[in-house]
Amino acid sequence: MPPLQSSFTLHSSHPQLSLLSGCPLRRRIFFPQTLTLKRLHVSCHRSNYFEQQSVPSRSPEQMSFASQSNGNHSYRVYGVLHLQGKAALSVEPRPPEFSLVDSGAFKVSKEGFVLLQLAPAVGTRQYDWSRKQIFSLSVGEIGILMGLGAKDACEFFHDPFKGRSEEGKIRKFLKVDPLPDGSGHFFNLNVQNRLLNVDESIYIPITRAELIILNSAFNFILPYLMGWHALAETINPEVSIKSNLTSQRPVPELEWGR
Repeated sequence: MPPLQSSFTLHSSHPQLSLLSGCPLRRRIFFPQTLTLKRLHVSCHRSNYFEQQSVPSRSPEQMSFASQSNGNHSYRVYGVLHLQGKAALSVEPRPPEFSLVDSGAFKVSKEGFVLLQLAPAVGTRQYDWSRKQIFSLSVGEIGILMGLGAKDACEFFHDPFKGRSEEGKIRKFLKVDPLPDGSGHFFNLNVQNRLLNVDESIYIPITRAELIILNSAFNFILPYLMGWHALAETINPEVSIKSNLTSQRPVPELEWGR
């Protein structure tokens, strides 16, 4: 499109001036001036960079942070947090499991969890990982830990064989108690394994700063452990708008009266 031109006339605000007779300049005349402005033309082109970078839709298993494959190369992403002191504590999230239903959709068959691994110290900053003990925190137990105050305590009990014939042969107790000076909490894991004739307790003090880091990591990973990330990545705004326009939303009274 050719550029457009516009013009307007600029007049002086002073009329013709009459000076005294003794002045060499009797009068001064101001002539109107005409200024011409050019309107600039700007054109923008939408880049197709983002279309080229778009990622095809994936199944919930592919969206999980478990092991994946890329072509001929398989890899696994590890997100492990290590805390060290009188013992070593390793914190690692484990992804949820999905199952395929008859309609072709996926559902969460098993929620993810956070795996705690504690190893006793055998020297200065040396730990015996061959004697490590493990404890799996469920989504609900993570919520309890995140809600602990400076003077709060909690205790979890696990029996891996609960409901089976071997029930009671392995008992695990995880106690979280506040430190006397209020600077953090003690994590004490006691494992009683009658199958291996093991009764061992491993404890490690966790400072308030380390608890803040743990809570931040828990807060981030919780939606993934619940499988909500798989749902979020399948939400299409265009489909949602069409669905809202074509479907009749339920009456609030009927919805609450179910």
